[in-house]
Amino acid sequence: MLRKIVKIDQEKCDGCGLCVPSCAEGAIKMINGKAVLSADNLCDGLGACLGECPRDAITVEEREADEFDEVEVQRHLATQGKPAPVHATQPAAHHPGGGCPGSRAMSFERPQETASTVATGSRQSQLAQWPVQLTLVSTTAPYFQDADLLITADCVPVAYAGYHEDFLKGKAVVMGCPKLDDNNFYQQKLTELFSKSDVKSITVLKMEVPCCGGIAVAARQALAASGKQIPYREVTIGIKGEIKG
Repeated sequence: MLRKIVKIDQEKCDGCGLCVPSCAEGAIKMINGKAVLSADNLCDGLGACLGECPRDAITVEEREADEFDEVEVQRHLATQGKPAPVHATQPAAHHPGGGCPGSRAMSFERPQETASTVATGSRQSQLAQWPVQLTLVSTTAPYFQDADLLITADCVPVAYAGYHEDFLKGKAVVMGCPKLDDNNFYQQKLTELFSKSDVKSITVLKMEVPCCGGIAVAARQALAASGKQIPYREVTIGIKGEIKG
């Protein structure tokens, strides 16, 4: 798949090794006095190691590479006797492995309504995972297994006031904007997600503007490419916040 990934310039690298401990996934190792990327699927492409290189030998490029695999990262770190960057049961504020938490797969307990929230009329978030952006999620993340999946265009939660209670509650979610991102990438990523995870149902939420239809097209094409029969529906939200159909 085409994605962002770390690139190490062997000509610039002086072998100082500062980048090795800065990579929470353990994707960088030293070989013959030079830093190298040990495996594509161990690199999340976020570049937490960039700032540690005194020679500016590390950059982030976009190329064909294996998808980042959170499960494989955990196995890789376990062989080195190191803890995983984030434990699924930990609060999001704790990151014992360091690095950017942007693509760490995390699940947490779904919020429960309390007497105080009912009395005050306040609402609680129904989000039970992290990350949510389609470009960042791992298609093998545990929260996709046996899940009802909500595919949401970025603008929907802003336009539709009841997003959490009416749509997000009880579902795993991915978000994206087909206008700003590569819709072919979305299709490929969703195809992998449908193929690798036992998704029970798919709901696509899109805005009424024409460009937003791309995310639904990507979802339909991905479902067809996966060869699976998964219950599927689309919901269109108007720019004034009403459900159009």
